[in-house]
Amino acid sequence: MLNQLGEVRELLEHLRKAETLAEQLNDDRRRGRVCAFMTITHSLLGELDEALVTGTRALEIAGRLGDLRLRILTTSYLDMTQYYRGEYERVVELATDNLAALPADWVHESFGASQTASVFDHCWLVMSLAELGRFSQAAEYEAEAITLAEPTHHAYTIGQAYRAAGMFRLLKGDWAKARSLIEHGIAVNRTGNIGLHLPEAVASSAWVLAQLGEATEALNRLREGEQLVERYATRGAVIRLGWICAALSRASLLLGRLDEARRLGDRAIEFSPRQPGFAAHALHLLGDIATHPDRFDAERGEAHYREALALAEPRGMRPLVAHCRLGLAKLYRRTGKREQAREHLTTATALYREMDMPFWLKQVKAEMRELA
Repeated sequence: MLNQLGEVRELLEHLRKAETLAEQLNDDRRRGRVCAFMTITHSLLGELDEALVTGTRALEIAGRLGDLRLRILTTSYLDMTQYYRGEYERVVELATDNLAALPADWVHESFGASQTASVFDHCWLVMSLAELGRFSQAAEYEAEAITLAEPTHHAYTIGQAYRAAGMFRLLKGDWAKARSLIEHGIAVNRTGNIGLHLPEAVASSAWVLAQLGEATEALNRLREGEQLVERYATRGAVIRLGWICAALSRASLLLGRLDEARRLGDRAIEFSPRQPGFAAHALHLLGDIATHPDRFDAERGEAHYREALALAEPRGMRPLVAHCRLGLAKLYRRTGKREQAREHLTTATALYREMDMPFWLKQVKAEMRELA
């Protein structure tokens, strides 16, 4: 319950007490479960190195005891840790192996967690595949996640499924579908009093609404999102604040609120020191802000795009790589470097076409017309 409410620091205190008791009892099974739950708690606090340590320890105990339940639970939490570390290929490997090991009659098992392990694995798979631009695979797991979650009538589990689905559609640029999924997730979170994921859902909604031209609604969500950031930052659930601030910044940029966009973009960077995937998104965003026609700064924009590429390319973040290439193409066209602009446009076009991103293909085609 503390996890769902976002009271993460208090949760960690209770787990440390449980760890002490397990050590005093010399009880490996209890020790393993405490380590598993500490893994997700450290992750939510942004303590990703610590999460890897406790997760590895829990897996070692699970292997020694032959405890499949502990292994599945811990691996699902390590999905989350590796996602925040920007290791998206590793998440795909862990989650698919975990689902393959899950007996059919355990598909609705939570193993004492806040949600079913099968849905949890599906969610991290969907979001990681989306970051990698493997959208057709993400769509398969998206449908399975919702199909598994809905019959549980459990707000936290259902909210997780819609959160992942909304993120996937947002990253693909499928704005109308993203809006539907994100709004449903917000409603589920509010009804179930699930505070942990509400800030992210509200921020994502602000971005999508701004993208769709719903300025008044987007501004309302932007204001609510900023209030939620302040509230949950004090409770310790900081891990997604980098993404949340980036989404709010993107909404501000689309609404023409450039000073606000820059302030929130800088906060996104501040919240992402150990999350290279989120940092890459934030740097790309700062590149877009720096190259806005009203504040055009070619040198700063190019630096931000290059920094974002340096983080995104080694991690296989193809959609973000394509966005950075498009940003550089626009920058070079404006500064008269036509050959460089054409080179980046060609790369962006190929990537968007490979990933079937029609909204973004239209953007590069429009840029090609400008270049011509």
